[in-house]
Amino acid sequence: MRKFIPCLLCAGAALAAFLGMQFAPSAQAGSTGVTTGRQASDDAARFAHPVVIELFTSQGCSSCPPADLLVSRLAKDDSLLVITRPVTYWDRLGWKDTLARESNTRLQRAYAAKGREGAGVYTPQIVVNGSDGAVGSREGDIRSLVRRADRRGPLITASTDPSGQIMITISGTSDFMASVSLMALSSSETVRIGRGENGGRTMHYTNVVKDERVLGSWRGKSETYAVPARYLKTSGADRYAIVVQRPGAGPIVAAKLLDF
Repeated sequence: MRKFIPCLLCAGAALAAFLGMQFAPSAQAGSTGVTTGRQASDDAARFAHPVVIELFTSQGCSSCPPADLLVSRLAKDDSLLVITRPVTYWDRLGWKDTLARESNTRLQRAYAAKGREGAGVYTPQIVVNGSDGAVGSREGDIRSLVRRADRRGPLITASTDPSGQIMITISGTSDFMASVSLMALSSSETVRIGRGENGGRTMHYTNVVKDERVLGSWRGKSETYAVPARYLKTSGADRYAIVVQRPGAGPIVAAKLLDF
């Protein structure tokens, strides 16, 4: 939990407000009811290639609640895939995070080792598409990273075979290899904090990681992966997503929230 100079926080808030307004469509444009071909194409690309927002947070972090609230709002945007990853290293402050996973802590440290923008091991932190990051409560900075994110990755489609098994197809070409993972998520978690910096507060979390499994490797050509039924019965999970990510905590090149 970092302490920021008050004037810097004010400047960040002003920037967030400005960028937030720039990100929203104008009322005049929406009033025409007309969608251009280019706009429709851009919208299709945004929804077919959602940007992944990973929030590293902790129940023991007094600076985290604003970030937890921010991602709950961002998760309503279908062009984004929000994933909350509670970490373990604040457990020493008097409250053991009930949702934390050591794998989340390891991933954040691996991202930090890359030295990209906003890198570091701190909370709250948001990492966008497995690349650059920012303080998780700074909405303007996050939206700026989202606008800059590359949406040209492979396309993920999901279907059901005659036996009811989910089949994931990844289409596209590349000169790199990536892992294909199934993320088991809890869409909503409410936790009453008993002790520590947030003691006495009731916290709400969105799309919390419950489990993640590697389905295989993608080698830059069209490939299909079967998702066994048992993978879709993770305790506490009520939604699942596919994430395609380059090795070694590399960039996320594609993602999809499964709808079934």
